[in-house]
Amino acid sequence: MSTSLEILSGGHSHQGRKPLNQDFYNLSLPQEPQRTTKGIALALADGISSSAVSQEASQTAVNSFLQDYLSTPETWSVKKSAHRVAEAINAWLYAQNRRNHLHVDIDRGYVCTFSALILRSSTAYMVHVGDTRILRVREGVVAQLTQDHRIAISSEQSYLARALGMDSEVRIDFERHALHVGDVFLLATDGVYEFVSTQAILEAASHEDPSVAAHALVQQAFDNGSDDNLTVQIVRITALPDKNVHELHSQLKTLPFAPVLEPRMLFDGYEIIRALSSTYRSHVYLARDQETQSAVVIKVPSVDQREEKGYIERLMMEEWIARRINNAHVMKSYLATRGRNYLYTVTEYIEGQTLWQWRIDHPKPSLETVRDMADQIARGLLAFHRQEIVHQDLRPQNIMIDATGTLKIIDFGSARVEGISEMNTLLDEGILGTAQYAAPEYFLGEVGTYKSDIYSFAAIIYELLSGRLPYGAHVARSTTPAAQKKLKYTSIQREDVAIPLWIDAALKRALHPNPNERYETLSEFVYDLRHPNRAFLNKTRPPLIERDPVLFWKGLSFMLMGVIVFLLSQS
Repeated sequence: MSTSLEILSGGHSHQGRKPLNQDFYNLSLPQEPQRTTKGIALALADGISSSAVSQEASQTAVNSFLQDYLSTPETWSVKKSAHRVAEAINAWLYAQNRRNHLHVDIDRGYVCTFSALILRSSTAYMVHVGDTRILRVREGVVAQLTQDHRIAISSEQSYLARALGMDSEVRIDFERHALHVGDVFLLATDGVYEFVSTQAILEAASHEDPSVAAHALVQQAFDNGSDDNLTVQIVRITALPDKNVHELHSQLKTLPFAPVLEPRMLFDGYEIIRALSSTYRSHVYLARDQETQSAVVIKVPSVDQREEKGYIERLMMEEWIARRINNAHVMKSYLATRGRNYLYTVTEYIEGQTLWQWRIDHPKPSLETVRDMADQIARGLLAFHRQEIVHQDLRPQNIMIDATGTLKIIDFGSARVEGISEMNTLLDEGILGTAQYAAPEYFLGEVGTYKSDIYSFAAIIYELLSGRLPYGAHVARSTTPAAQKKLKYTSIQREDVAIPLWIDAALKRALHPNPNERYETLSEFVYDLRHPNRAFLNKTRPPLIERDPVLFWKGLSFMLMGVIVFLLSQS
């Protein structure tokens, strides 16, 4: 089986009977590793005929999408990357209309319909707005995969409901479909698909040369009386990648496992100083780069895990993630100038202690100390979330405090990268982190999200302030929705530390067993740890008898007096 996605493609565009061609199409066919991480992209745009500048809109939309999509982070999902780029293009086109006062008469502005097809691994992703179409031919059946965004006034008259540049915001359709070898996709403007038959499309899809087929389809639409611009792109899937092959473990096929490492041993340009930890999964060593004299951490898989391809892939992913996140509160990768002869990872050495050890040494930290730590952890965690990465194993043992007091998140071996999880890999899901800090949804078999990390983050803060976990060991035993509904939050109030009730309320929300009841974003939770949320103040306000006992008893006496007067008046 092929190790990469392979296609045959061709296209043709013609002005037809119009004086100007306002259609535009193009193709992005990157080399590896981008073909694996980002995919092959095709785009087609159709400018509105009433505008003298819509051909510029079409060309800008297509070329900007293909270029900018490849520039988005590899960790982003196709959906996030495509939507962000399409929205940016729409904003630019709409700004041109505003600048030239064309928004007053949008039919004369920078407006175009748009369809893009992204082929990545074994999946086709479609981004669509307007009335261009994406068709698929599979085993002799033609299927329209996009919806025409037109509103019909009569059987002969309709108008465009959605397009790029039409408004400041645009609703973009996004779909995904599994790819099969032999699938043929056609991207076509209305000047073509309204004037050719299903049989003509089937014949074009079966032609061995997509470019010749595209020319023939355009000519047939013209001969059938099309009075619009004519554009069609055709792409045939000729090979799909092995489901177990992608950038992350391409090294697995070429690099041998490292030998047993010992102190003072020279290994691949490093001097091994001492072992830092050893588990059934991996062995971690402190080493010194002989070339730069920098202290580094080397991690190699244990002998027991060398046949576990899923674990090996996660091990390599840890360094892959570290190379893509540049944040003061996240462990950095270490890039040596020389090549490697064995399979292992290298990261920076952080001299200090874990938050777990620090907590043992400081069993009763002040509220402000904990909030400062929370701020630092949040900055690091936000760097993950901005890259569409869920850490999935946030716990005190995976947070280091260096000599300057800076907190850094380490150990990304359990992380879920949305852009990678879309592809067919060996990565498994489930409870990959530590059960004590894992969000309840993991125990229901659900996929982790940003809200899962928020739960783990809040559990750490709760433990620092109270010395205990929010639900003890009950979360791990709650493997059904009914059991999780019985989990009861215990207030964090302590007699020896003044913790405002609104902070307790913020933690309660962040630690809710149901992720839908938690904070939507990490930044909102962090803000509430320092600023009283009015909603919490209203809920947690002490009763009147605690706030003002004198006023309470006066009010109660007045009510009783009223009752007595009423009863006497009835006698």
